[in-house]
Amino acid sequence: MILPIHRWSEGQKVWRRAEELGFHAAYTYDHLSWRSFRDEPWFGSVPTLTAAATATERIRLGTLVTSPNFRHPVTLAKELITLDDVSGGRLTLGIGAGGTGFDATAMGQEAWSPRERADRFGEFVGLLDELLRNDAVTREGAYYSAVEARNVPGCVQVPRVPFYVAATGPRGLRLAAEHGQGWVTYGDPRGPGDVPVEQAPGVIAGQLGKLAAACAAVGRDVASLEKVLLQGSTAERPLESVGAFVDWAGRYRELGITELVVHWPVPDSVFAGDLDVFEKIATEGLAQLG
Repeated sequence: MILPIHRWSEGQKVWRRAEELGFHAAYTYDHLSWRSFRDEPWFGSVPTLTAAATATERIRLGTLVTSPNFRHPVTLAKELITLDDVSGGRLTLGIGAGGTGFDATAMGQEAWSPRERADRFGEFVGLLDELLRNDAVTREGAYYSAVEARNVPGCVQVPRVPFYVAATGPRGLRLAAEHGQGWVTYGDPRGPGDVPVEQAPGVIAGQLGKLAAACAAVGRDVASLEKVLLQGSTAERPLESVGAFVDWAGRYRELGITELVVHWPVPDSVFAGDLDVFEKIATEGLAQLG
């Protein structure tokens, strides 16, 4: 996870370095502003990823996650098709329902209730899926509509860019089962920072069980989804040393997590860390998992 906080003269070095270190993918957050970085530099995700696509050759790129808070499926689809083309088919779309942070009211709207967010999310994902699969789409929804929306030539990836759906509740998990190529969690949504270290794996195990049930309900094999854990929202400290990472990664691999996302160190922030240790984890940690 590379935060979009760098002017590109410096940011491009980080994205290139991520590829040099052998990371499978590099993501960025899709927010207008975010938490403690609200009054600090923060750039747009799609232009950042487009620039990263031209600065790299192999690493997959993506949002983790985009939400309906300030986006519309019609315009987002056009941007995603363009980004998939620029990257040569290396794009993954992480997508979630959004929350009540700065994005929720920056455009002058009232923050949506949990029910409305879930309603909007379901409609958003369904329409976006249709837009990315078809040259022309007309669809009327309660919140999002398209009228002869054109998306030619479509995605490089067929039938469309993969969706990684962030979800922990029943409606979101069903969306992941129906539309996702991957599923994303960061831990316990009720208060991840308060979950004791020893209980954190149990939270993820429970979520994986619910994901399997959601897949079974729609006749899908849960093994067909990537299971993605975003690090940084629990009391676990896997980036303190290579050994700590290996223990942490092994624990979640045994549970069924297939992709771990760690934060590139940001000095003087909640993501502060030793860059040398981070790079050693990247080059040696995975190999030690066997």
